[in-house]
Amino acid sequence: MNTNWSDHIQGINTLFLSRQLRFDDHFKDQYLPFFSLDSEKKLRILEIGCGPGALATALHRWYLNAEIVAIDRDSAFIAYARERVPGVTFLEGDATSLPFDDASFDVTISNTVSEHIEPNAFYGEQMRVLKKGGVCLVLSGRKGIHHRAACLEESEYEKAFWSKIRDKDHSMETYQVCKYPQNEQQHPALLSSMGFSNVSTGYAILDLTPDDPKYPDEMSLGMIEAERANDIDAILSVRRSLSEYVSRAEEVEMLRITQEKFDRRIRQYFTGEKQWDTTVSVTMLLRGEKL
Repeated sequence: MNTNWSDHIQGINTLFLSRQLRFDDHFKDQYLPFFSLDSEKKLRILEIGCGPGALATALHRWYLNAEIVAIDRDSAFIAYARERVPGVTFLEGDATSLPFDDASFDVTISNTVSEHIEPNAFYGEQMRVLKKGGVCLVLSGRKGIHHRAACLEESEYEKAFWSKIRDKDHSMETYQVCKYPQNEQQHPALLSSMGFSNVSTGYAILDLTPDDPKYPDEMSLGMIEAERANDIDAILSVRRSLSEYVSRAEEVEMLRITQEKFDRRIRQYFTGEKQWDTTVSVTMLLRGEKL
């Protein structure tokens, strides 16, 4: 059982809630024209590095005639997705050794995965499992914009908590997070060098601003709750990885402070005290074909 990523890098709630927002139907027109897939065809689509299943869920909505298969090596992500996401086949497995026959998929897709895996293995396996004429879609996060509400800024207690462990957290190096980054020029060149043809690029720019009236309450509250989940998961990760440096009482107090701050932010939303906190997410989109 492998739960390294969900235990030490990104918690289940962090990943699911943030990606659920990014792949909400509100933003689908930023993705679907670029994907350029025939929604009428009975496509077989493989998502690689699916996490807890948010993108796979969206693909299942957007391509009703397709068979969606999703794979991740983190056991906790797969268990979560199987429980909550109907209509998708979730499997535990390794992106560098896909458990599928040659030429068995019409489409492969990944979201913020390519930077963590050695390119020859990552793209070589996709080339192998894609049919002739198949499409490889890669979504890669870029630097965006993030401004928190004033009530969410760190207190002195929180700053002291994080300063105690800042130099002791080596999870990024241990689990080879972002070991193979590609910039906006390198990434399409890499895809071409891996044998894909007709390579194209685009960008999805998603404005996540709870106080903007263009969003319904449910979605605006989802933005706040996704940020809450991120902060809580970060604290819980300390328990699993760095518990020798902080006490249980400190952890409990951090959780109390965090919940209180986000409860206050929710109250501000409902009373119309606009904070204009925002996250602008920028995702590079790449598309290549196996000729």
